[in-house]
Amino acid sequence: MNNELQTNPRFQAPPQRRDFLGIASMWSAVVALGVATLGALRLPMPSVFPESDSRAKLGPLEPFLATAVTVVPKHRIWIYADSDGLYAISAVCTHLGCIVSKSEDGGFFCPCHGSRFDAGGLVTAGPAPKPLTYLELTVSPDGQLVVDKQKETTAETRLSV
Repeated sequence: MNNELQTNPRFQAPPQRRDFLGIASMWSAVVALGVATLGALRLPMPSVFPESDSRAKLGPLEPFLATAVTVVPKHRIWIYADSDGLYAISAVCTHLGCIVSKSEDGGFFCPCHGSRFDAGGLVTAGPAPKPLTYLELTVSPDGQLVVDKQKETTAETRLSV
C-alpha cells in the first residue's frame, strides 16, 4: 500500500516554478539561435533575381549618341557615349543588389551600404566584392538600342555606330 501512495500523482511534489522557467529559457535560446542561423545563411545571397527576359529595347539610337551619359532608371543602367561608341554600366550594386547613384566626382556610390565605385565602375571602397557590371548593347533591326542585362562585357567593349 505504501508503494501505491508513492506512485499516486496526488502525493507527488508539485512542479517547481524554477524548473518551468529553466525549460522555457532553454527553448527560447534554441529558437533564437535557429532564427539567427537562418538569417546569417541568407545574408550572403543577393536579393536580386534574374529576370525572365533579359533583353530590353531602350528606344531610338540617336538620343543616346547625342548625350554623354543617359540614365535609364526603369532598367537600372547607365548608357555612356564616347568617341569609340556606346557602352552600358549596370546600376545594381554587386554587394546586395541596391541601386547605385552618381557621386559628385563622377563615380558611383551605394546609398544603402556605402560601397563606392570610380567612374569606370571599379570598387574604391566599401563591402562590394566586385566592380559594376558592363552590359552588352546591340541595335535591333528597327534601329532601337537594345541592352541584354544577363550578358556581361568588358570595360573596353563598345557598340560602334
